[in-house]
Amino acid sequence: MNIPPKQLLNYLVANQIILQNQADQYELEAIKKNIPIDQYLFRETDLKKNDILAGLASIIKTNYVDITSTAIDPQALGFIPESIAVKHNVIPINYNPKDETIFLATSDPFNISLFDFLAKKTHKIISPVLAYGEDITKAIEVSYTQNLSPDVKEALKEVENKDIKKSFENIGSVVKEAPVAKIVNTVLEFAVKSRASDIHIEPQEMKTRVRYRIDGILQEKLSLPKGIHEALASRIKILSEMKIDEHRIPQDGRFSFKVGQEEVDLRVSTLPTVHGEKVVMRLLKKTGGLPSLADLGLRGPQLKDLEDAISRPYGIILVTGPTGSGKTTTLYSVLTKLNRPGVNIVTLEDPVEYQIAGINQVQINPQAGLTFANGLRAFLRQDPNIILVGEIRDKETTQLAIQAALTGHLVFSTLHTNDAATSIPRLIDLGGEPFLIASVLNASVAQRIVRKTCHFCRTEFEANAETESSIRNILGEFLPKKYSSEKMVLSKGTGCKECNNTGYLGRVAIFEVLKVSPSINKMILKEADSKEIENQARKDGLITMKQDGYLKVLEGITTIEEILRVAEV
Repeated sequence: MNIPPKQLLNYLVANQIILQNQADQYELEAIKKNIPIDQYLFRETDLKKNDILAGLASIIKTNYVDITSTAIDPQALGFIPESIAVKHNVIPINYNPKDETIFLATSDPFNISLFDFLAKKTHKIISPVLAYGEDITKAIEVSYTQNLSPDVKEALKEVENKDIKKSFENIGSVVKEAPVAKIVNTVLEFAVKSRASDIHIEPQEMKTRVRYRIDGILQEKLSLPKGIHEALASRIKILSEMKIDEHRIPQDGRFSFKVGQEEVDLRVSTLPTVHGEKVVMRLLKKTGGLPSLADLGLRGPQLKDLEDAISRPYGIILVTGPTGSGKTTTLYSVLTKLNRPGVNIVTLEDPVEYQIAGINQVQINPQAGLTFANGLRAFLRQDPNIILVGEIRDKETTQLAIQAALTGHLVFSTLHTNDAATSIPRLIDLGGEPFLIASVLNASVAQRIVRKTCHFCRTEFEANAETESSIRNILGEFLPKKYSSEKMVLSKGTGCKECNNTGYLGRVAIFEVLKVSPSINKMILKEADSKEIENQARKDGLITMKQDGYLKVLEGITTIEEILRVAEV
């Protein structure tokens, strides 16, 4: 696009995205390199893509879209052949059946002749939407070749042909129709192949969107016509053994699904919303085994401290962190390590996420009177060596867990606290006596999950002065000796097909293992606050989560941005 440089730069200055002196510098550099100002800003600066697109869209009075975070509607994709999309670098992103409009992402919204040609070819209205050209090229490559859209597109054609959308009065037979079953299977297969942990099927006013949580981040991958949502939800309900005719209250269920040699358990939850029932499916792998503690990201002094704590015959070990921080996986890895024929391990969970051979796992059932407290009381009569209580959340469970540890059992549990030190005042708040906590608490582990840098597109770069100074300050005595003389080299992913252009592939945890030393015991007895406990633990050699994260950054495992996203306080 031929946009006067001053117009775009003035917009960015007026919206406080850049300063005037930066605008002058960018204009000069673009002239020197003899490239349009928008291309210079996209390629040569660190400005956010959406800020530049918003500026361009404002000047030419059109809408814009960030293709990288937009799901491509397979129905829209079916209207325009791949050959035309590649030739003109355009991609249909959405279709509105009400007014028969195809929304077409393009880097040249002034290509009127192309839009006229496509309108005649498709017999639809073409509405151009501004997008970044390189993103469109990548989207064409992924969308026309990935497994998700083409299969769903074919199934949608069958749905159209059979007029299933109008036959909801006989919903029971509809959900058994091949097209609806095929769409559900395709959605599930894609989740397994893309390593997703959750699938969200969300009804909206005009469409149904399908989002996948991949490496901890929700990504919109598919947009479906609203008309098939009820059939889709009903199909999943039948698989999960839920009531198909109940739409007013939330329901829970589960079923298994197999793709090739890989089998997954799916925990399913439905929730009534204003536009229909939202379905969320949590994927739990049955094959492949649990990762070891080292695979999770524990090593060095942290691994040794945790192994020392779990090797004791009795005591309490707590794993803390917010929901979705990997606490359950860590506990299962520990139990797998301790699982031997001569040891009786019992667990009380809500719900049982992984089934481990040789371990007695119990699902709580509050309606039937089986709570954490009641279950724990019953466990003490089952001659256990090791007890896992899914969560300590009330006074009764706290006191029973302490009692179990005092009577010679090794007890594992979780707490929702932000760091390891805060778990001690939290236990006292929940009714634990400080002198008892001091005698039974072996260790408190805090953790978060970060995305790993994609090893397929990983590139190295020298850290700038500000980043290097921050890393040195945070790590202090834990800074590897080689950096006293060497420049810091960090890594990042540039984005490729393997990582879906995110730059990240897979996940690893960052940890904080607080071992209860004699000095920490004294602090528990005098009911010190979490800051005092942490300061003492650091004197005793505690590596904080942020420090562990920065060490993993220096090793090229992850990026500074990821650590700050999850561990910045």
